[in-house]
Amino acid sequence: MFILYAFMVDLLVGDPRWLPHPVSAIARWAKLLEGTTKQTQLAGVAVWLAVVSATCAVVWLTCRFLPAPWTATYWVYCFLATRSLDDHAMAVIRPLEAKNQTQSRLAVSMIVGRDTADLDEEGVTRAVLETVAENLNDGVVAPLFWLAIGGPVAMAGYKAINTLDSMFGYKNDKYLHFGWCSARMDDFASYIPARLTAALIWLVAALTPGLDAARSIAITFRDAHLQPSPNSGYPEAAAAGALGIRLGGLNHYSGVPSQKAFLGDQTKPLTWRAYTQLRLILYAVSTLAVLMAAGAQVWR
Repeated sequence: MFILYAFMVDLLVGDPRWLPHPVSAIARWAKLLEGTTKQTQLAGVAVWLAVVSATCAVVWLTCRFLPAPWTATYWVYCFLATRSLDDHAMAVIRPLEAKNQTQSRLAVSMIVGRDTADLDEEGVTRAVLETVAENLNDGVVAPLFWLAIGGPVAMAGYKAINTLDSMFGYKNDKYLHFGWCSARMDDFASYIPARLTAALIWLVAALTPGLDAARSIAITFRDAHLQPSPNSGYPEAAAAGALGIRLGGLNHYSGVPSQKAFLGDQTKPLTWRAYTQLRLILYAVSTLAVLMAAGAQVWR
């Protein structure tokens, strides 16, 4: 039942700025270790092992020696991101609705890595929709998948892996070698959950008027594999198909253009209103994933 309690707390509270967050501690630990090493592949492996093992050890020790149900509830709450995803997305959507382009660009710059200063309304909208769709896996389904497999320790391990990938998993001059382990291990850890996320989006689309499950399935099989990442394309393509919009295209990172494959067909205009339906998908998929994880807990 602690999984259900944690989900309820996440929906009610989210991630208050005043509350120290374990993921921030993981990132600080990783950055500290990075600063003590050279940018080599071996050093990247060593940092990965140190961060993931330390994260798992802390969660195991607290669950072992502190009151188990409440400790487990705390960790699951911390590592779920449903409410946080929605809060960050709405910080972008509200200014778009109010025609405040400057504020919407500023808000979206807080959640994406691409250049945002010159984005128009459609560019900002695409950025926030892609981020929510991708992080529906990274921040919700994948952590719950590993929770179902190995409890809070496995969930914590996944969050450490995903955090390291977001920090070091880039194919640039700095992290090409150092970040190799972080990127590859995240690909492995997210492989099944990303496809499960797509399947849950199909199910939600089938049960929700206004969403297109058949198109979501077709677009996923047609386009998901076209993305550079072996995983991110699956929830994004499934969402694009369900919503009848097109994601992907040209982005800029530190001024360098990056053309990604298109996902979906633009049968509807890409406006901020699409988030209303994606928001429904976010909460519905989160609920289904939580129930699946809770069911696995009861079975175990």
